[in-house]
Amino acid sequence: MTEQQFSIEVAYATPQKQVLLEVVIANNTTVEQAIKDSGIISRFPEIDLDVQKVGIWNRTCKLSDLPNKGDRIEIYRPLIADPKEARRLRAEKAKEEGRANKITGAKL
Repeated sequence: MTEQQFSIEVAYATPQKQVLLEVVIANNTTVEQAIKDSGIISRFPEIDLDVQKVGIWNRTCKLSDLPNKGDRIEIYRPLIADPKEARRLRAEKAKEEGRANKITGAKL
């Protein structure tokens, strides 16, 4: 590693497997290029950077952003269900089953 290079991590997880790869990149390397350089796409061909969001340390970022030394780039999988919709359905079910007030939604 030279002064023009530094180390970062690239992370991706499926329900069955997690991968955290350490990658040495040059200054001015974008998030997209760092992901490609890591080789993670060959391990997980389902990764589509045109569709999936990415982030650095749990904060979404653009593929054109530049990571800093020690950053962890994360590739996020799409959500299976909308969290707000799932909560609304649970609340409706609780009301129907009599476990919640039908007007306020508060627990009985």
